[in-house]
Amino acid sequence: MSENELLTGDEEVWPSIDAAAPSEEGGPIARKGFNYQDEIAVGFVLEMLANPQLVKIHFETHDDLVLVWDIGAPPRIAEFVQVKGSEADKLWSIADLCVRKKQAVGSSIFEKLLDRDQHDETALFRIVTLRPVVSPLRPLTYERGHEARALSCEEMVALQLDLDTRMPGVLSKRGHGTGYWLDNCLWDERHDEATVKEKNKVRLFEIMMAVGRPLLWEHLDLLLDELRKLVKSAGDAKWKPDKEKKILAREAFLLIWDACLARLKEGTSQPSGGKLAEKMNDAALTGTVVAMAIDMRLDYARFVRTARYMQPDEAEQLQGRVKSEAQTLSAKRAAGTLDLDGPAFHALCVDRMDAINNSLPPDQGDRSAFLKGCMYDIADRCLLRFDRTGL
Repeated sequence: MSENELLTGDEEVWPSIDAAAPSEEGGPIARKGFNYQDEIAVGFVLEMLANPQLVKIHFETHDDLVLVWDIGAPPRIAEFVQVKGSEADKLWSIADLCVRKKQAVGSSIFEKLLDRDQHDETALFRIVTLRPVVSPLRPLTYERGHEARALSCEEMVALQLDLDTRMPGVLSKRGHGTGYWLDNCLWDERHDEATVKEKNKVRLFEIMMAVGRPLLWEHLDLLLDELRKLVKSAGDAKWKPDKEKKILAREAFLLIWDACLARLKEGTSQPSGGKLAEKMNDAALTGTVVAMAIDMRLDYARFVRTARYMQPDEAEQLQGRVKSEAQTLSAKRAAGTLDLDGPAFHALCVDRMDAINNSLPPDQGDRSAFLKGCMYDIADRCLLRFDRTGL
């Protein structure tokens, strides 16, 4: 069969990627420490949140990830994603794509990806790596369909010749070869785990801003942690008997997401400041002190939700200092080295916020309101108490 020939529906019925069992389950068995891969998976879950064309994600089934796209015309697209997160110092080359384990036919990265082309869905391929590629592979980093990666381009002609020389006669079960693979493979350079995490956080912030539901910077962390648990659980599950846990459909995910947002609203962000008022009253703080605290917390929420107020890294640094100071004071109080009643402990916390503000560089401006608002937001979320309850 030639590369361009396809079996018709009358001659062969191809199973859907959603129904076909994976040929092996090595990933779920030996996936400990795959934090980088999980963070990449979180990024695609965020893409599914924002893009209704991404209708399903498989975790550790036929590949590290499988993205199922519905672009409005049949057939659907199955994008097979391999995540290479353990090769921190590798500059990827054509030889790396073609090397076979113990010389076994079909064991190279190229052959394994091409072999995924055996389902009803149109097969696309993606390789996610920490490090970039050598120059001959550079065209694969351009978006699919870009003129600079057309098969007729000089670079792609040379790349196909090299692959054909190294992998002569290799075809998928549907009759596609090197040309199809090159045309449909995207090389995705994502850098280290910390960078991917930061980009995911910014992306979630942008998504929520776009739908008119801006979130506090630290609340983004809570939601991202929920997504990490979700993808880890899906990756750890086995196709048998937990196939439904390994495939996340967008409709089901949106229900999960709405539930996460509801829990966040109920547990961490009452606009009225009801939780904060309750905690301050428990600490014998009343009247204008409580009213001002609630107002400062609301101001803080508005500040954080306004991207122009300060740079995200500055906000995160200040929030970290507030959390650290609150933890230090709470620990000393629990140990008995701070023997203070509610009003006195509250006054000490306020003084410490002023001390942090005074320690900032002059050109950073006055951040005292932000720091105190952050402190009150932490108290509203049950992470800081001014009374002695729970010590």
